[in-house]
Amino acid sequence: MDQPDNPREPNRSPDAYERVPPQTCDVLVVGGGINGAGIARDLAGRGHSVVLCEKDDLAQHTSSSSTKLIHGGLRYLEHYEFALVRKALAEREVLLRSAPHIMWPLRFVMPHDPGMRPVWMIRAGLFLYDHLARREVLPGSTTVDLRQHPAGRALKPAYTKGFVYSDGWVDDARLVVLNAIDAAEHGATVLTRWRCVDAQRGASWRVQLESTAGARRELSARVLVNAAGPWAAQFLAEHAHVPRAKALRLVKGSHIVVPKLFDHDHAYIFQNPDKRIIFAIPYERDFTLIGTTDVEHHGALGEAHIDAAETAYLCEQASRYFAQAVAPRDVVWSYCGVRPLLDDESGDPSAVTRDYSLELDTAQAPLLTVWGGKITTFRKLAEEAADLLAAPLRASAQRGAWTHGAHLPGGDLSAWIGPAQRPDTDFTRFAQALALRHPQLPAPVRLRWARAYGARIERLLAGGPLGAEVAPGLFEAELQYLHDHEWARSADDVLWRRSKLGLHYSAAQRGAVADWCTAHWGGLMH
Repeated sequence: MDQPDNPREPNRSPDAYERVPPQTCDVLVVGGGINGAGIARDLAGRGHSVVLCEKDDLAQHTSSSSTKLIHGGLRYLEHYEFALVRKALAEREVLLRSAPHIMWPLRFVMPHDPGMRPVWMIRAGLFLYDHLARREVLPGSTTVDLRQHPAGRALKPAYTKGFVYSDGWVDDARLVVLNAIDAAEHGATVLTRWRCVDAQRGASWRVQLESTAGARRELSARVLVNAAGPWAAQFLAEHAHVPRAKALRLVKGSHIVVPKLFDHDHAYIFQNPDKRIIFAIPYERDFTLIGTTDVEHHGALGEAHIDAAETAYLCEQASRYFAQAVAPRDVVWSYCGVRPLLDDESGDPSAVTRDYSLELDTAQAPLLTVWGGKITTFRKLAEEAADLLAAPLRASAQRGAWTHGAHLPGGDLSAWIGPAQRPDTDFTRFAQALALRHPQLPAPVRLRWARAYGARIERLLAGGPLGAEVAPGLFEAELQYLHDHEWARSADDVLWRRSKLGLHYSAAQRGAVADWCTAHWGGLMH
Protein backbone atom coordinates (compact mmCIF):
# COMPACT_ATOMS: atom_id res chain seq x y z
CA MET A 1 0.00 0.00 0.00
CA ASP A 2 1.27 3.44 -0.94
CA GLN A 3 1.26 5.50 2.24
CA PRO A 4 0.81 9.30 2.29
CA ASP A 5 3.67 11.54 3.35
CA ASN A 6 1.54 13.13 6.02
CA PRO A 7 0.54 10.52 8.63
CA ARG A 8 -3.06 9.64 9.28
CA GLU A 9 -4.74 10.63 12.52
CA PRO A 10 -6.70 7.43 13.20
CA ASN A 11 -8.41 8.66 16.34
CA ARG A 12 -9.56 11.95 14.90
CA SER A 13 -13.28 11.99 14.13
CA PRO A 14 -14.37 13.52 10.81
CA ASP A 15 -17.03 15.30 12.87
CA ALA A 16 -14.26 17.57 14.17
CA TYR A 17 -13.64 18.88 10.66
CA GLU A 18 -17.11 20.18 9.96
CA ARG A 19 -18.25 22.33 12.82
CA VAL A 20 -16.57 25.61 11.84
CA PRO A 21 -15.43 26.05 8.23
CA PRO A 22 -11.89 27.44 7.95
CA GLN A 23 -11.34 30.94 6.62
CA THR A 24 -8.91 29.96 3.86
CA CYS A 25 -7.98 26.90 1.83
CA ASP A 26 -6.17 25.90 -1.32
CA VAL A 27 -9.20 24.25 -2.92
CA LEU A 28 -12.94 24.40 -2.32
CA VAL A 29 -14.78 21.44 -3.84
CA VAL A 30 -18.51 21.98 -4.35
CA GLY A 31 -20.47 18.71 -4.46
CA GLY A 32 -20.40 15.66 -2.19
CA GLY A 33 -21.06 12.98 -4.78
CA ILE A 34 -18.50 10.47 -5.94
CA ASN A 35 -16.52 12.90 -8.12
CA GLY A 36 -16.37 15.64 -5.49
CA ALA A 37 -15.40 13.23 -2.72
CA GLY A 38 -12.82 11.55 -4.94
CA ILE A 39 -11.23 14.86 -5.94
CA ALA A 40 -11.14 16.06 -2.31
CA ARG A 41 -9.45 12.81 -1.29
CA ASP A 42 -6.82 12.96 -4.01
CA LEU A 43 -5.96 16.62 -3.43
CA ALA A 44 -5.83 16.26 0.36
CA GLY A 45 -3.55 13.26 -0.01
CA ARG A 46 -1.17 15.39 -2.08
CA GLY A 47 -0.89 17.85 0.80
CA HIS A 48 -3.31 20.58 -0.26
CA SER A 49 -5.70 22.22 2.18
CA VAL A 50 -9.15 21.22 0.95
CA VAL A 51 -12.73 22.03 1.89
CA LEU A 52 -15.59 19.93 0.50
CA CYS A 53 -19.09 21.32 0.84
CA GLU A 54 -22.31 19.46 0.04
CA LYS A 55 -25.74 21.04 0.33
CA ASP A 56 -27.37 17.77 1.47
CA ASP A 57 -25.96 14.45 2.64
CA LEU A 58 -23.01 12.74 0.99
CA ALA A 59 -24.17 10.74 -2.05
CA GLN A 60 -27.76 11.83 -1.47
CA HIS A 61 -28.55 12.26 -5.15
CA THR A 62 -27.05 10.64 -8.28
CA SER A 63 -24.20 8.82 -6.54
CA SER A 64 -26.50 6.65 -4.43
CA SER A 65 -28.91 6.02 -7.32
CA SER A 66 -26.74 3.99 -9.67
CA THR A 67 -27.05 0.36 -10.75
CA LYS A 68 -24.19 -0.20 -8.27
CA LEU A 69 -21.77 -1.73 -10.76
CA ILE A 70 -18.05 -1.41 -11.32
CA HIS A 71 -18.06 -2.14 -15.02
CA GLY A 72 -16.51 -1.26 -18.32
CA GLY A 73 -19.86 -0.81 -20.04
CA LEU A 74 -20.28 -3.69 -22.47
CA ARG A 75 -22.99 -1.92 -24.43
CA TYR A 76 -20.80 1.14 -25.00
CA LEU A 77 -18.77 -0.92 -27.47
CA GLU A 78 -21.68 -0.68 -29.89
CA HIS A 79 -21.28 3.08 -29.80
CA TYR A 80 -17.52 2.77 -30.50
CA GLU A 81 -16.58 4.22 -27.11
CA PHE A 82 -13.44 2.10 -26.97
CA ALA A 83 -11.38 4.64 -25.00
CA LEU A 84 -14.04 4.94 -22.28
CA VAL A 85 -14.51 1.17 -22.05
CA ARG A 86 -10.74 0.57 -21.87
CA LYS A 87 -10.36 3.20 -19.13
CA ALA A 88 -13.25 1.75 -17.13
CA LEU A 89 -12.07 -1.85 -17.57
CA ALA A 90 -8.61 -0.91 -16.32
CA GLU A 91 -10.14 0.65 -13.21
CA ARG A 92 -12.21 -2.38 -12.19
CA GLU A 93 -9.47 -4.33 -10.47
CA VAL A 94 -7.82 -1.18 -9.07
CA LEU A 95 -11.09 -0.43 -7.28
CA LEU A 96 -11.78 -4.02 -6.24
CA ARG A 97 -8.39 -4.21 -4.53
CA SER A 98 -8.85 -0.85 -2.81
CA ALA A 99 -12.01 -1.80 -0.89
CA PRO A 100 -12.84 -5.53 -0.99
CA HIS A 101 -15.44 -5.07 1.73
CA ILE A 102 -17.75 -2.81 -0.34
CA MET A 103 -16.80 -4.08 -3.82
CA TRP A 104 -16.56 -7.59 -5.16
CA PRO A 105 -16.45 -9.50 -8.48
CA LEU A 106 -19.76 -10.42 -10.06
CA ARG A 107 -20.50 -12.77 -12.95
CA PHE A 108 -23.16 -11.73 -15.47
CA VAL A 109 -25.30 -14.05 -17.57
CA MET A 110 -26.60 -12.84 -20.94
CA PRO A 111 -29.28 -15.19 -22.31
CA HIS A 112 -29.14 -15.31 -26.08
CA ASP A 113 -32.25 -14.15 -27.87
CA PRO A 114 -31.95 -15.02 -31.58
CA GLY A 115 -34.15 -12.06 -32.43
CA MET A 116 -31.61 -9.65 -30.94
CA ARG A 117 -27.88 -9.37 -31.58
CA PRO A 118 -26.38 -12.33 -33.47
CA VAL A 119 -24.02 -14.77 -31.73
CA TRP A 120 -20.96 -13.59 -33.68
CA MET A 121 -21.54 -9.97 -32.56
CA ILE A 122 -21.87 -10.92 -28.90
CA ARG A 123 -18.76 -13.09 -29.04
CA ALA A 124 -16.80 -10.32 -30.74
CA GLY A 125 -17.93 -7.82 -28.12
CA LEU A 126 -17.02 -10.13 -25.25
CA PHE A 127 -13.62 -10.85 -26.81
CA LEU A 128 -12.91 -7.11 -26.87
CA TYR A 129 -14.26 -6.78 -23.33
CA ASP A 130 -11.88 -9.50 -22.15
CA HIS A 131 -8.82 -8.04 -23.84
CA LEU A 132 -9.10 -4.23 -23.90
CA ALA A 133 -7.50 -4.05 -20.45
CA ARG A 134 -5.39 -6.33 -18.30
CA ARG A 135 -7.18 -8.72 -15.95
CA GLU A 136 -5.63 -10.51 -12.98
CA VAL A 137 -8.64 -11.23 -10.77
CA LEU A 138 -11.69 -11.29 -13.01
CA PRO A 139 -12.17 -14.42 -15.16
CA GLY A 140 -12.89 -14.08 -18.87
CA SER A 141 -16.12 -14.72 -20.73
CA THR A 142 -17.53 -18.09 -21.70
CA THR A 143 -20.53 -19.67 -23.40
CA VAL A 144 -22.93 -21.74 -21.26
CA ASP A 145 -25.79 -24.16 -21.77
CA LEU A 146 -28.64 -22.63 -19.78
CA ARG A 147 -30.36 -26.01 -19.64
CA GLN A 148 -27.51 -27.12 -17.37
CA HIS A 149 -26.29 -23.87 -15.76
CA PRO A 150 -27.91 -22.81 -12.43
CA ALA A 151 -28.79 -19.43 -13.94
CA GLY A 152 -31.02 -21.13 -16.49
CA ARG A 153 -33.53 -22.36 -13.91
CA ALA A 154 -35.01 -18.90 -13.34
CA LEU A 155 -35.44 -18.25 -17.06
CA LYS A 156 -38.08 -19.26 -19.57
CA PRO A 157 -37.29 -22.61 -21.25
CA ALA A 158 -36.84 -20.93 -24.63
CA TYR A 159 -33.51 -19.50 -23.48
CA THR A 160 -31.11 -22.39 -23.87
CA LYS A 161 -27.83 -20.61 -24.66
CA GLY A 162 -26.09 -17.85 -22.77
CA PHE A 163 -22.86 -15.96 -22.33
CA VAL A 164 -21.15 -15.30 -19.00
CA TYR A 165 -18.67 -12.50 -18.32
CA SER A 166 -17.21 -10.59 -15.36
CA ASP A 167 -17.63 -7.16 -13.85
CA GLY A 168 -17.98 -5.93 -10.27
CA TRP A 169 -20.48 -4.80 -7.65
CA VAL A 170 -20.15 -1.72 -5.43
CA ASP A 171 -22.06 -0.20 -2.54
CA ASP A 172 -22.18 3.19 -4.24
CA ALA A 173 -23.22 5.37 -1.29
CA ARG A 174 -20.59 3.84 0.99
CA LEU A 175 -17.97 4.36 -1.71
CA VAL A 176 -18.65 8.09 -1.50
CA VAL A 177 -18.53 8.08 2.30
CA LEU A 178 -15.21 6.20 2.33
CA ASN A 179 -13.68 8.75 -0.04
CA ALA A 180 -14.89 11.55 2.22
CA ILE A 181 -13.45 9.80 5.30
CA ASP A 182 -10.12 9.38 3.55
CA ALA A 183 -10.16 13.05 2.52
CA ALA A 184 -10.85 14.07 6.13
CA GLU A 185 -8.12 11.83 7.50
CA HIS A 186 -5.69 13.47 5.09
CA GLY A 187 -6.67 16.86 6.52
CA ALA A 188 -9.65 17.97 4.42
CA THR A 189 -12.65 19.71 5.95
CA VAL A 190 -15.87 17.94 4.93
CA LEU A 191 -19.01 20.03 5.32
CA THR A 192 -22.31 18.27 4.79
CA ARG A 193 -25.50 20.31 4.63
CA TRP A 194 -23.53 23.44 3.80
CA ARG A 195 -24.41 25.15 0.55
CA CYS A 196 -22.17 27.39 -1.55
CA VAL A 197 -24.54 30.29 -2.11
CA ASP A 198 -22.15 32.72 -3.77
CA ALA A 199 -18.64 32.69 -5.21
CA GLN A 200 -16.97 35.92 -6.29
CA ARG A 201 -13.94 35.60 -8.52
CA GLY A 202 -10.82 37.73 -8.37
CA ALA A 203 -7.21 36.89 -7.54
CA SER A 204 -8.83 34.23 -5.34
CA TRP A 205 -12.39 33.05 -4.74
CA ARG A 206 -14.44 34.77 -2.04
CA VAL A 207 -17.12 32.25 -1.16
CA GLN A 208 -20.23 32.46 0.98
CA LEU A 209 -21.31 29.20 2.62
CA GLU A 210 -24.66 28.71 4.33
CA SER A 211 -25.77 25.80 6.53
CA THR A 212 -29.25 24.32 6.59
CA ALA A 213 -29.78 26.13 9.90
CA GLY A 214 -28.96 29.47 8.28
CA ALA A 215 -25.44 29.97 9.63
CA ARG A 216 -23.14 31.88 7.27
CA ARG A 217 -19.39 31.69 6.77
CA GLU A 218 -17.04 33.39 4.34
CA LEU A 219 -14.17 31.44 2.85
CA SER A 220 -11.22 32.36 0.64
CA ALA A 221 -10.06 29.65 -1.78
CA ARG A 222 -7.26 29.72 -4.33
CA VAL A 223 -9.11 27.24 -6.57
CA LEU A 224 -12.78 26.35 -6.96
CA VAL A 225 -13.83 22.88 -8.16
CA ASN A 226 -17.38 22.57 -9.47
CA ALA A 227 -18.33 18.91 -8.96
CA ALA A 228 -22.04 19.59 -8.53
CA GLY A 229 -23.13 16.82 -10.90
CA PRO A 230 -26.57 17.60 -12.37
CA TRP A 231 -26.33 21.06 -10.81
CA ALA A 232 -22.95 21.88 -12.45
CA ALA A 233 -24.30 24.23 -15.13
CA GLN A 234 -26.76 25.85 -12.73
CA PHE A 235 -24.00 26.41 -10.16
CA LEU A 236 -21.81 28.18 -12.71
CA ALA A 237 -24.58 30.51 -13.83
CA GLU A 238 -26.33 31.26 -10.54
CA HIS A 239 -23.59 31.05 -7.91
CA ALA A 240 -20.16 31.36 -9.56
CA HIS A 241 -21.36 33.95 -12.11
CA VAL A 242 -19.43 32.26 -14.92
CA PRO A 243 -20.90 31.60 -18.38
CA ARG A 244 -21.10 27.88 -18.98
CA ALA A 245 -19.05 26.50 -21.86
CA LYS A 246 -20.65 23.06 -22.15
CA ALA A 247 -24.18 21.72 -22.11
CA LEU A 248 -25.36 18.90 -19.90
CA ARG A 249 -27.99 16.41 -20.92
CA LEU A 250 -29.95 15.28 -17.89
CA VAL A 251 -31.05 11.65 -18.19
CA LYS A 252 -33.12 9.94 -15.50
CA GLY A 253 -32.23 6.39 -14.59
CA SER A 254 -34.75 4.45 -12.50
CA HIS A 255 -34.58 1.10 -10.72
CA ILE A 256 -37.05 -1.21 -9.03
CA VAL A 257 -36.49 -3.76 -6.26
CA VAL A 258 -38.64 -6.91 -6.02
CA PRO A 259 -38.52 -10.04 -3.84
CA LYS A 260 -35.69 -12.23 -5.08
CA LEU A 261 -36.30 -14.04 -8.35
CA PHE A 262 -33.40 -16.49 -8.14
CA ASP A 263 -31.11 -18.09 -5.53
CA HIS A 264 -27.69 -18.17 -7.24
CA ASP A 265 -25.01 -15.45 -7.05
CA HIS A 266 -24.88 -14.44 -10.73
CA ALA A 267 -26.52 -11.34 -12.19
CA TYR A 268 -28.32 -11.10 -15.53
CA ILE A 269 -28.00 -8.70 -18.43
CA PHE A 270 -31.04 -8.72 -20.71
CA GLN A 271 -31.25 -7.39 -24.25
CA ASN A 272 -34.45 -5.49 -25.01
CA PRO A 273 -36.23 -5.04 -28.37
CA ASP A 274 -35.44 -1.30 -28.26
CA LYS A 275 -31.71 -2.21 -28.34
CA ARG A 276 -31.26 -1.16 -24.72
CA ILE A 277 -30.28 -3.50 -21.90
CA ILE A 278 -31.38 -3.92 -18.30
CA PHE A 279 -29.71 -5.71 -15.39
CA ALA A 280 -31.25 -8.03 -12.81
CA ILE A 281 -28.92 -8.28 -9.83
CA PRO A 282 -29.02 -10.17 -6.52
CA TYR A 283 -29.58 -7.45 -3.93
CA GLU A 284 -29.51 -7.27 -0.14
CA ARG A 285 -29.88 -11.03 0.30
CA ASP A 286 -33.67 -11.13 -0.11
CA PHE A 287 -34.26 -9.05 -3.22
CA THR A 288 -33.56 -8.57 -6.93
CA LEU A 289 -32.58 -5.14 -8.26
CA ILE A 290 -33.77 -4.39 -11.82
CA GLY A 291 -32.68 -1.38 -13.86
CA THR A 292 -32.15 0.96 -15.47
CA THR A 293 -34.15 3.30 -17.68
CA ASP A 294 -32.86 6.21 -19.76
CA VAL A 295 -35.42 9.01 -19.85
CA GLU A 296 -34.80 12.69 -20.57
CA HIS A 297 -35.35 14.72 -17.40
CA HIS A 298 -36.80 18.19 -17.84
CA GLY A 299 -38.18 18.80 -14.36
CA ALA A 300 -36.69 20.40 -11.29
CA LEU A 301 -33.38 18.99 -10.14
CA GLY A 302 -33.60 17.02 -6.92
CA GLU A 303 -37.25 16.15 -7.53
CA ALA A 304 -36.93 13.26 -9.98
CA HIS A 305 -39.11 10.23 -9.32
CA ILE A 306 -39.71 6.97 -11.11
CA ASP A 307 -43.00 7.09 -13.02
CA ALA A 308 -45.51 4.39 -13.81
CA ALA A 309 -44.29 4.03 -17.39
CA GLU A 310 -40.75 3.31 -16.23
CA THR A 311 -41.92 0.75 -13.70
CA ALA A 312 -44.04 -0.94 -16.38
CA TYR A 313 -41.10 -0.93 -18.80
CA LEU A 314 -38.73 -2.60 -16.34
CA CYS A 315 -41.33 -5.19 -15.35
CA GLU A 316 -42.18 -5.95 -18.98
CA GLN A 317 -38.57 -6.38 -20.07
CA ALA A 318 -37.67 -8.56 -17.08
CA SER A 319 -40.76 -10.67 -17.72
CA ARG A 320 -39.60 -11.39 -21.25
CA TYR A 321 -36.84 -13.52 -19.71
CA PHE A 322 -37.85 -14.70 -16.24
CA ALA A 323 -40.13 -17.70 -15.86
CA GLN A 324 -41.76 -15.86 -12.98
CA ALA A 325 -43.42 -12.73 -14.36
CA VAL A 326 -42.60 -9.41 -12.71
CA ALA A 327 -45.49 -7.00 -12.16
CA PRO A 328 -45.65 -3.47 -10.72
CA ARG A 329 -47.45 -4.86 -7.65
CA ASP A 330 -44.27 -6.83 -6.83
CA VAL A 331 -42.15 -3.70 -6.42
CA VAL A 332 -41.16 -3.17 -2.78
CA TRP A 333 -38.90 -0.18 -3.37
CA SER A 334 -37.75 2.01 -6.23
CA TYR A 335 -35.28 4.81 -6.71
CA CYS A 336 -34.01 7.03 -9.47
CA GLY A 337 -31.21 9.47 -10.14
CA VAL A 338 -30.44 12.09 -12.74
CA ARG A 339 -27.25 11.46 -14.67
CA PRO A 340 -25.37 14.59 -15.77
CA LEU A 341 -24.18 13.48 -19.23
CA LEU A 342 -22.21 15.48 -21.74
CA ASP A 343 -24.52 16.53 -24.56
CA ASP A 344 -23.09 14.86 -27.66
CA GLU A 345 -26.26 15.53 -29.70
CA SER A 346 -27.19 11.87 -29.73
CA GLY A 347 -30.88 11.34 -30.40
CA ASP A 348 -31.13 8.33 -28.09
CA PRO A 349 -30.58 9.07 -24.37
CA SER A 350 -29.07 5.59 -23.88
CA ALA A 351 -26.45 6.39 -26.54
CA VAL A 352 -25.22 9.60 -24.86
CA THR A 353 -21.59 9.20 -23.80
CA ARG A 354 -20.83 8.28 -20.20
CA ASP A 355 -17.33 9.74 -20.49
CA TYR A 356 -16.30 12.86 -18.61
CA SER A 357 -14.67 16.16 -19.43
CA LEU A 358 -12.61 18.37 -17.12
CA GLU A 359 -12.73 22.06 -18.01
CA LEU A 360 -10.07 24.27 -16.38
CA ASP A 361 -10.54 28.04 -16.61
CA THR A 362 -7.56 30.10 -15.42
CA ALA A 363 -8.68 33.51 -16.68
CA GLN A 364 -8.73 34.66 -13.04
CA ALA A 365 -8.73 32.49 -9.93
CA PRO A 366 -8.74 28.93 -11.28
CA LEU A 367 -12.06 27.18 -11.81
CA LEU A 368 -12.28 23.47 -12.61
CA THR A 369 -15.65 22.10 -13.71
CA VAL A 370 -16.42 18.39 -13.92
CA TRP A 371 -18.80 17.47 -16.73
CA GLY A 372 -20.28 13.96 -16.84
CA GLY A 373 -18.62 10.81 -15.56
CA LYS A 374 -19.53 7.43 -14.12
CA ILE A 375 -18.77 5.69 -10.83
CA THR A 376 -16.26 3.24 -12.30
CA THR A 377 -13.95 6.01 -13.51
CA PHE A 378 -14.21 8.30 -10.48
CA ARG A 379 -10.67 7.58 -9.20
CA LYS A 380 -9.10 8.25 -12.59
CA LEU A 381 -11.17 11.40 -12.99
CA ALA A 382 -10.03 12.63 -9.56
CA GLU A 383 -6.39 11.88 -10.37
CA GLU A 384 -6.60 13.78 -13.67
CA ALA A 385 -8.32 16.69 -11.92
CA ALA A 386 -5.57 16.89 -9.30
CA ASP A 387 -2.91 16.70 -12.03
CA LEU A 388 -4.60 19.57 -13.89
CA LEU A 389 -4.55 21.70 -10.75
CA ALA A 390 -0.86 21.12 -10.01
CA ALA A 391 0.22 24.13 -12.08
CA PRO A 392 -2.45 26.58 -10.81
CA LEU A 393 -1.60 25.53 -7.26
CA ARG A 394 2.07 26.12 -8.10
CA ALA A 395 3.19 22.65 -7.04
CA SER A 396 2.55 23.30 -3.36
CA ALA A 397 1.66 19.63 -2.94
CA GLN A 398 3.95 17.36 -0.95
CA ARG A 399 3.46 14.53 -3.44
CA GLY A 400 1.99 13.56 -6.81
CA ALA A 401 -0.57 10.97 -7.81
CA TRP A 402 -1.00 8.38 -5.06
CA THR A 403 -4.42 6.68 -5.13
CA HIS A 404 -3.74 3.89 -7.66
CA GLY A 405 -2.34 1.49 -5.08
CA ALA A 406 -3.99 2.90 -1.97
CA HIS A 407 -6.77 1.32 0.06
CA LEU A 408 -9.94 3.11 0.93
CA PRO A 409 -10.76 3.19 4.67
CA GLY A 410 -11.41 -0.32 5.92
CA GLY A 411 -10.04 -1.91 2.77
CA ASP A 412 -6.64 -2.92 4.11
CA LEU A 413 -7.39 -6.31 5.69
CA SER A 414 -3.75 -7.35 6.18
CA ALA A 415 -3.82 -6.95 9.97
CA TRP A 416 -6.53 -9.62 10.01
CA ILE A 417 -5.48 -11.99 7.22
CA GLY A 418 -1.86 -11.23 6.32
CA PRO A 419 -0.80 -10.26 2.79
CA ALA A 420 -3.57 -9.69 0.25
CA GLN A 421 -4.17 -12.37 -2.36
CA ARG A 422 -7.33 -11.55 -4.30
CA PRO A 423 -10.21 -9.30 -3.21
CA ASP A 424 -13.01 -11.87 -3.06
CA THR A 425 -11.10 -14.53 -1.15
CA ASP A 426 -9.48 -11.87 1.05
CA PHE A 427 -12.91 -10.78 2.25
CA THR A 428 -13.94 -14.37 2.93
CA ARG A 429 -10.84 -14.86 5.07
CA PHE A 430 -11.54 -11.58 6.86
CA ALA A 431 -15.11 -12.62 7.67
CA GLN A 432 -13.80 -15.88 9.11
CA ALA A 433 -11.19 -14.08 11.22
CA LEU A 434 -13.83 -11.66 12.46
CA ALA A 435 -16.06 -14.55 13.54
CA LEU A 436 -13.19 -16.03 15.57
CA ARG A 437 -12.31 -12.73 17.22
CA HIS A 438 -15.88 -11.60 17.96
CA PRO A 439 -18.06 -14.70 18.33
CA GLN A 440 -20.40 -12.74 20.61
CA LEU A 441 -21.75 -10.72 17.69
CA PRO A 442 -24.93 -12.05 16.05
CA ALA A 443 -23.90 -13.61 12.72
CA PRO A 444 -26.11 -11.38 10.50
CA VAL A 445 -24.84 -8.23 12.25
CA ARG A 446 -21.24 -9.41 12.04
CA LEU A 447 -21.47 -10.02 8.29
CA ARG A 448 -23.19 -6.71 7.61
CA TRP A 449 -20.59 -4.85 9.64
CA ALA A 450 -17.78 -6.70 7.86
CA ARG A 451 -19.20 -5.54 4.53
CA ALA A 452 -19.85 -1.98 5.66
CA TYR A 453 -16.76 -1.21 7.72
CA GLY A 454 -14.10 -3.76 6.78
CA ALA A 455 -11.00 -3.44 8.93
CA ARG A 456 -12.44 -0.36 10.66
CA ILE A 457 -14.93 -2.51 12.53
CA GLU A 458 -12.71 -2.33 15.62
CA ARG A 459 -13.33 1.42 15.76
CA LEU A 460 -17.05 0.76 15.96
CA LEU A 461 -16.51 -1.78 18.74
CA ALA A 462 -14.00 0.36 20.62
CA GLY A 463 -16.74 2.43 22.26
CA GLY A 464 -17.73 -0.36 24.61
CA PRO A 465 -21.21 -1.94 24.94
CA LEU A 466 -23.43 -1.93 21.86
CA GLY A 467 -26.26 -0.27 23.74
CA ALA A 468 -29.95 -0.70 23.01
CA GLU A 469 -31.13 -2.44 19.83
CA VAL A 470 -33.09 0.42 18.24
CA ALA A 471 -34.29 -1.79 15.37
CA PRO A 472 -33.41 -5.40 14.47
CA GLY A 473 -29.62 -5.60 14.16
CA LEU A 474 -29.13 -1.84 14.60
CA PHE A 475 -27.59 -0.88 17.93
CA GLU A 476 -26.99 2.50 19.51
CA ALA A 477 -23.22 2.04 19.20
CA GLU A 478 -23.46 1.86 15.41
CA LEU A 479 -25.78 4.84 15.19
CA GLN A 480 -23.39 6.94 17.24
CA TYR A 481 -20.43 5.74 15.17
CA LEU A 482 -22.20 6.79 11.97
CA HIS A 483 -22.86 10.21 13.48
CA ASP A 484 -19.35 10.75 14.82
CA HIS A 485 -17.35 9.24 11.96
CA GLU A 486 -19.54 9.24 8.85
CA TRP A 487 -21.60 12.46 8.97
CA ALA A 488 -24.96 10.73 9.48
CA ARG A 489 -27.49 13.29 10.69
CA SER A 490 -30.88 11.71 10.01
CA ALA A 491 -32.61 8.35 9.85
CA ASP A 492 -32.53 8.46 6.04
CA ASP A 493 -28.75 8.91 6.12
CA VAL A 494 -28.52 5.69 8.14
CA LEU A 495 -31.27 3.57 6.59
CA TRP A 496 -30.87 4.37 2.90
CA ARG A 497 -27.28 5.54 2.35
CA ARG A 498 -24.91 4.30 5.10
CA SER A 499 -26.89 1.05 4.91
CA LYS A 500 -29.95 -0.34 3.15
CA LEU A 501 -31.59 -1.42 6.40
CA GLY A 502 -34.66 0.60 5.45
CA LEU A 503 -35.42 -2.03 2.84
CA HIS A 504 -35.58 -4.74 5.51
CA TYR A 505 -37.53 -2.81 8.16
CA SER A 506 -41.22 -2.22 8.66
CA ALA A 507 -42.61 1.30 8.80
CA ALA A 508 -42.73 1.02 12.60
CA GLN A 509 -39.08 -0.03 12.78
CA ARG A 510 -38.01 2.80 10.49
CA GLY A 511 -40.01 5.12 12.69
CA ALA A 512 -38.18 3.89 15.79
CA VAL A 513 -34.85 4.75 14.14
CA ALA A 514 -36.14 8.18 13.18
CA ASP A 515 -37.33 8.82 16.74
CA TRP A 516 -33.93 7.81 18.14
CA CYS A 517 -32.05 10.07 15.71
CA THR A 518 -34.29 13.02 16.50
CA ALA A 519 -33.95 12.47 20.23
CA HIS A 520 -30.16 12.09 20.18
CA TRP A 521 -29.12 14.26 17.26
CA GLY A 522 -31.77 16.96 17.30
CA GLY A 523 -32.77 16.61 13.65
CA LEU A 524 -29.97 17.67 11.31
CA MET A 525 -27.75 19.14 14.04
CA HIS A 526 -27.04 22.27 12.00
